[in-house]
Amino acid sequence: MKLRRVDMVVLGIETSCDESAAAVVRGGTEVLSSVVFSQVALHQPYGGVVPEIASRSHVEKISGVIRDAMTGAFAPSGATDAAFDPAWWDGVDAVAVTYGPGLASSLIVGLSAAKGLALRLKKPLIGINHIEAHIHSVFLSPGAPPPSEAFPLMALVVSGGHTCWIEMPRPGVYRLTGQTLDDAAGEAFDKAAKLLGLGYPGGPAIDRAAAAAKSFDVAAFPKGAPRRGNPALGALRAEMCVSFSGLKTALMYRLREAPPENEEHIAGIAAAYQEAIVAALAERSERALRDGCYRALAVGGGVSLNRRLRERLRQVADEAGVRLLLAEPRFCGDNAAMIAGLAGFGGGVRGSAALGLDVAPALETGW
Repeated sequence: MKLRRVDMVVLGIETSCDESAAAVVRGGTEVLSSVVFSQVALHQPYGGVVPEIASRSHVEKISGVIRDAMTGAFAPSGATDAAFDPAWWDGVDAVAVTYGPGLASSLIVGLSAAKGLALRLKKPLIGINHIEAHIHSVFLSPGAPPPSEAFPLMALVVSGGHTCWIEMPRPGVYRLTGQTLDDAAGEAFDKAAKLLGLGYPGGPAIDRAAAAAKSFDVAAFPKGAPRRGNPALGALRAEMCVSFSGLKTALMYRLREAPPENEEHIAGIAAAYQEAIVAALAERSERALRDGCYRALAVGGGVSLNRRLRERLRQVADEAGVRLLLAEPRFCGDNAAMIAGLAGFGGGVRGSAALGLDVAPALETGW
């Protein structure tokens, strides 16, 4: 990875799923502004993200989100209602955008907007891998160590669409060591919340319900271990991968055989289900740290907001003698600050190759 220019200012754009986001970041870590328009209210009636609704909303909102990010970064201090000044574009050195993985119909909105801006402004375009950006999100907090002091590290990216463990021996080098073979952790939470009638998004709903549980059976659900010999493993080790689809099925059968009688019962089931997911993530993180020599465990993605998961991963990091790097809550979910940050630190596809990029819904990391 090419080292960043310390004062490089990057405008980042993110539309990989259902968040329209833009941000301005200097030097890879200094967030000057970060704006996110959440579509949760649009998708709640359906219990999940509807791609067509998501892409239409991106088309409607992306210009305003970019404008708000530029205003937040360059308007005079305290002038939140300042009129947009075209001269602010001069303060941007490059435009960065997510090109994958994600929903194709959502990605294309952000990529098209970023290409248009880069060409109009005569600024470099930088294409960013969404998963790699989630790892960089841990460096956006003021208290975070400089990235150069955190390597080698093991990263866990855990979100609605992704669950994977990635080794980073140095900046720009990504080695996939384990991943989900089916449902991501966030998807498993969403499906459980729907079955339990807790609403959408499922992660926060399960977290709240579990916190109210007075007791629960820690062994009530399987911990997501895939079978050895599964062709989906490829070259990955079974013990470093997870499978959450059976967990949802186990919950469905349990509810069918013994429907919960009250909110206390629902809370207990939610806590047991959450514990199974957290245990699966913690155990594989522990194994990953044990198998290598790392300075830190970096954790990014929306599911990293789960309180029980944070508690267990802190124990895992302490026992391994490494530093736990958690993204600030506002940077855990999809956001553009992590896109601009990684670009400012030297990551991504650059030059003529960036302008030739198409969306890559199934973009991989570390193969």
